[in-house]
Amino acid sequence: MEQYIKDFVSVVIPAYNCTRYIAMAIDSALGQQVPLEVIVVDDCSTDDLPGLMTRYRGEPRVRYVRNEKNQGVAQTRNRGVSLARGEYVAFLDADDYWAEEKLRLQLDRIRQKQAVICSTARELMTPEGRLTGYVLPVKEDLTYRDMLQQNYIGCSSVLIRTAVAREFPMHHDDAHEDYLMWLEVFEKYRYGCAINEPLLKYRLSTTGKSGNKLHSARLTYRTYRYHGMGRLKTLVCFCSYACRGVKKYARYLWKRGAL
Repeated sequence: MEQYIKDFVSVVIPAYNCTRYIAMAIDSALGQQVPLEVIVVDDCSTDDLPGLMTRYRGEPRVRYVRNEKNQGVAQTRNRGVSLARGEYVAFLDADDYWAEEKLRLQLDRIRQKQAVICSTARELMTPEGRLTGYVLPVKEDLTYRDMLQQNYIGCSSVLIRTAVAREFPMHHDDAHEDYLMWLEVFEKYRYGCAINEPLLKYRLSTTGKSGNKLHSARLTYRTYRYHGMGRLKTLVCFCSYACRGVKKYARYLWKRGAL
């Protein structure tokens, strides 16, 4: 049985051409109120990410590794998980950041609920990094059935037991690889918890998988199929996802005055 450092968190940051904002992500992780390490996995960036990372040479909590060839985000996160020493893994994308109490509150909640995975609500920010004040809430008690209807979990909000993250590695970059992982975790463990506070600051993107909503919808359909669901069940779940997604982002656009 693998041994992990108890009550210790390994923060995994996949990185690719992100020198504009990764320092904010790393610094927000280092500012957490729990014992941790930060593992930055560089997926063969072509910008000066190695140069930027030299500023953390004197910080023993930061580990920087570089893939020998471009692997994609799923395998890059998996490599970070494989290097984790903590009892828990927290995922953080390079363009997002956390409120300073995020991991402390999650550790308290995940122990209290005896869950294997815990997420949080998220506040949206513009691609330029300006907070919008618009919060995507999350149910504080999540079931497998909930997760089939909608992906309530933002990847950068997740705290998960390391053993479980290794049991269900991410795969299929041609779908929503994180959502696929959550479905697999919930299918076995049936339950997860969350904190309905915007402890994650989530950057909207026009180029990522979720930036183009039609493209994101295609990836969601593919995610259900990769999860082994038949066409009829996939269609039912997809319709639920689509309706909830339209309502969620319609509220955001209305608040922004775009509707």
